[in-house]
Amino acid sequence: MNINLAIIQGAKVLKDNFIKNPYLDSEILLTHVIDKDRKYILTNSKKDLDKEYLNTFQILIKERSIGKPIAYLTNKKFFWKSEFTLSDDVLIPRPDTELVIEKILDLTKYKKKLNILEIGVGSGCILLSILKERKSFYGTGIDISKSCLKISKLNAIKLKVSSKLKLYKSNVDKFTLGKYDLIVSNPPYIKNLNLKYLEKDVARFEPKLALDGGLDGLSEIRKVIKKSSELIKKNGKFVLEIGFDQKNKVITLLKKEGFYINSINKDLANNDRCVVCTKI
Repeated sequence: MNINLAIIQGAKVLKDNFIKNPYLDSEILLTHVIDKDRKYILTNSKKDLDKEYLNTFQILIKERSIGKPIAYLTNKKFFWKSEFTLSDDVLIPRPDTELVIEKILDLTKYKKKLNILEIGVGSGCILLSILKERKSFYGTGIDISKSCLKISKLNAIKLKVSSKLKLYKSNVDKFTLGKYDLIVSNPPYIKNLNLKYLEKDVARFEPKLALDGGLDGLSEIRKVIKKSSELIKKNGKFVLEIGFDQKNKVITLLKKEGFYINSINKDLANNDRCVVCTKI
């Protein structure tokens, strides 16, 4: 079977299973399997595929047809300016989270040698993107997931920032090491009862640990705010990603812990998504 026919057949399977963008997904999976770019596929569309490649491709199409995200099938996702390695145990980076990077880069454009902590480092996409942009900054990342720390370490090596990074396996409540100029976190903030209503790809395949914010969606946010108020230096900045309907409750929690709210920033869909505040 040639490349073009394989893509068409793959796209048909995906379309029959109500997958959005079936043709594009089929193309992405084939480029991944044969380790070539899209240009190669377009200029070699009549070339026959090795049987081994075709079998692997068909297996991936089957997995995609039941909703498994492309990022987990290819084990990678582009975020900010870099490609990040992923595994099934790590939350897939979202375009909305790039807003957090923008805000931190705005805040720090005249700063030298900042010490940054990320609570819940995941794939490392936030912290490592900042360390890549700011050559004189140092970062510490904590996570309760061993798998996340392993992936973060791999990504740090890939982005050539591992010499500026320390990673610790720790629950947010138990971490007491150091004082930080800037703390950032994208904690789980989805209400427990709403998890089942998420898109199929998310609900079935992404780690619940990275999504479940407890009964009111704020159980992890409360812990992160409390711990950040202890670990942050006076006048240090705290940048927090939140759920679209959590602004008022989060502001109350932040003020209670001695934070001044600098700004609430909206994401691509015009939802409140990122709070920037200062420890006073």
